[in-house]
Amino acid sequence: MKPIIEMKNIGKVFETSDLQTHALRNINMSIEQGEFISISGPSGCGKSTLLSIMGLIDTATSGNYFLAGQQVDSLSFDQSAELRNKHIGFIFQSFNLVESMSVFENTALPLRYREPKPSADSVKEGVLSCLEQVGLSHRLTHRPSQLSGGQQQRVAIARALVTQPSILLIDEATGNLDSKSGDAVMSIIGELHQQGTTICMVTHDPRYANMASRQIKLFDGELLGTAQKSSMPLPVHPLTF
Repeated sequence: MKPIIEMKNIGKVFETSDLQTHALRNINMSIEQGEFISISGPSGCGKSTLLSIMGLIDTATSGNYFLAGQQVDSLSFDQSAELRNKHIGFIFQSFNLVESMSVFENTALPLRYREPKPSADSVKEGVLSCLEQVGLSHRLTHRPSQLSGGQQQRVAIARALVTQPSILLIDEATGNLDSKSGDAVMSIIGELHQQGTTICMVTHDPRYANMASRQIKLFDGELLGTAQKSSMPLPVHPLTF
């Protein structure tokens, strides 16, 4: 069985007129379906760049990347977007919710780009199911500004799940949250992993990194190594409604 993510000699260089910055060098890694991977390292070491390449938001300068068995290096913008929308959900440190939209509308947003277009009933069913999963089905008409930070991040999780992605890419999802809200969010992420979702998570928090089945360390754009970890349970905090 092929890994769901496979990277071979991936490099990323950012260039200006007078400067060349090697953000990633010779990254070789594979992730199996259902794994929970954490990526950690000091600021500026290439963590977010690596996640952006995984999620087809950015492209590598060199090397080959295979997603779900498909080589993606030569795909067009539209082909990459279609593959991303099919396989990948994103959760960011900044929640990236649209203030003018309700919780329901924010959660449904990725379905607007699905082809063929899902029916209104299908959208409603999917959105309600995802919001129920994160404990926010009673907040459908609220705007982001009416929610706490933890609640906004849970809406962002629901939005990431609404397309039923096989891979969840998480970039410092708890960075803007207090410890109680962060633990509640990570409890949801742990449950998603138990349900079979492949998770690749950038985090600076060693407690959350230790939840992963495998930890990847980056330094100055290079892979230092990986370590297998047994899951470490977090303190369970009830969701605050």
